[in-house]
Amino acid sequence: MTEKERIGAAIPRLLAWHRVNRRPLPWRDRPTPYAVWVSEIMLQQTRIEAAIPYYLRFMERLPDARALAEVSQEELLKLWEGLGYYSRARNLQKSARVVAEQYGGALPSSAQELRKLPGIGDYTAGAIASLAFGQPEPAVDGNVLRVILRLTARWDDALAPDTRVWVTGLLRGLYPSGEDAALLTEGLMELGETVCLPREGARCSACPLAELCLARERGEQAALPVRSQPKPRRVEERTVLLLRCGDRWAVRRRAEKGLLAGMWEYPNVEGLLNPEEAKALLGEWGAEPRSVEPWGEARHLFTHVEWQMRGLLILCDRAIPELTWRTAGELFREHAIPSAFRAWTEKIV
Repeated sequence: MTEKERIGAAIPRLLAWHRVNRRPLPWRDRPTPYAVWVSEIMLQQTRIEAAIPYYLRFMERLPDARALAEVSQEELLKLWEGLGYYSRARNLQKSARVVAEQYGGALPSSAQELRKLPGIGDYTAGAIASLAFGQPEPAVDGNVLRVILRLTARWDDALAPDTRVWVTGLLRGLYPSGEDAALLTEGLMELGETVCLPREGARCSACPLAELCLARERGEQAALPVRSQPKPRRVEERTVLLLRCGDRWAVRRRAEKGLLAGMWEYPNVEGLLNPEEAKALLGEWGAEPRSVEPWGEARHLFTHVEWQMRGLLILCDRAIPELTWRTAGELFREHAIPSAFRAWTEKIV
C-alpha cells in the first residue's frame, strides 16, 4: 500500500470516528470565520482547557472583527493577560483592522488571501479555510504531523520545514470539501490530542486507524515522530525591583520591539543584585529607599530565553517621576502584567 493509499483509506475511518467522538468546544458551536480565527490563535502554544475561559471572555467583549479593530491595545492586552505570547494579540488586532478596512469586516475565504494577514501562516490559514468555509485545505500542526508520520512510519524530522511541506502536500491531494473538510481538520487534531499521544502515551487500542498504522505494525509508535533537538535556551539573570511608595507600585512600559514588546512590567535590571547593590542603583535613579529586602525568586521560560529572577521589595518615600505609579487595584484593572512576573503580581494584588 502506498502512502497516499494508506492516508486515503484512513480518511473515511477518521471521519466516522470523529462524528461520534467530537468534543463539544465553544468555537465549534458557532464556527464562524471570526470564532475559528480567534480560537486558533489562542490555541497556539496554549492548551484547550486553559484557552476556553479566555475565549469566552474575549468573544463576549469583542464579538467580531470590527470590535477587535477598534478596542484599545491596553484593553486588548488585559483580555489576553495570562495567555502569554502577546504578539499573537497584537497581530490579531492588526489583521482585524485590515479585515475591517479591506474586506468589509468579513474574513476572506481563501487560504491564499488569509495568509496575507499579519500572524496568519499556513496552518492558521488552512484551519480557517477548512473549518469555517469548507475549503479542501489541510491545517498541519504538531498533532497532525504525529498522526501522519506514524501512519506512514516516516522517520523524517517532524521539526523540519520540508516534513511539514510533504505532509501538507500529501493531505491536500486527498482532502474533501464542505462539511467533511471541517470534520477532517478537526478529526486529525482531535486524534492527535486525545489518542495518538506523544511517545509512550499513544493509546493505540482506542485508535480508529490502528489497523492502518504502519508504525504500530512495526512497534515503532513510541519512537515516532523523531524531532531534532532544539537549541538550549539562553539564560538571563534579572533583578525585579518592586518599588512601593505609599499604596502605589511602580511599573513601566517595555520598548515597542523585542521580547514582551509594549507590555507593562515592574522595573528590572540585568544581573542578580543584593540589597546594597540595589540601593546604589536606585541612588543613581535619584531615589532614596527606606528599605530594601528580598522578596522571592522566580524562573520563567520563553521560547528561546530563560529568565532567572530575584525580587526585591523596596519601600520609597518619594515616587520616581520617570516611572508610572499605580495602586494594586489599578494594576489589576487596567494593566496587563506579563506572566513572567506572576510571582510578584500575586503578592501585590
